[in-house]
Amino acid sequence: MSSKTLDEHIELTPGTAGGKPRIRDRRITVQDIAIRHERLGKSADEISVEYSVTLADVYAALAYYFDHRQEIDERMTEDRAFAEALRARTPSLRNQKLRELHGEA
Repeated sequence: MSSKTLDEHIELTPGTAGGKPRIRDRRITVQDIAIRHERLGKSADEISVEYSVTLADVYAALAYYFDHRQEIDERMTEDRAFAEALRARTPSLRNQKLRELHGEA
């Protein structure tokens, strides 16, 4: 796949989607596609339907992912760590309400 072909499908814009590579003119990141394909076992066809994008978009995102796998995987690890730290600092309102309903402090 040539760089020109990827350029037709993948873009990086600093102010959009946290600057992550994404499908052109969409907020669907390469990371979103990679997670669904690699970790959730979804096929390119399933991803295409789920996001209403072309198969070419999905395959371009996967090609970009495999070309930049280490960098994107590191970003996913950082994102998970950030989310876990945020969860630890922010009490769950749902859990708090459930404790109140059950008479717990």
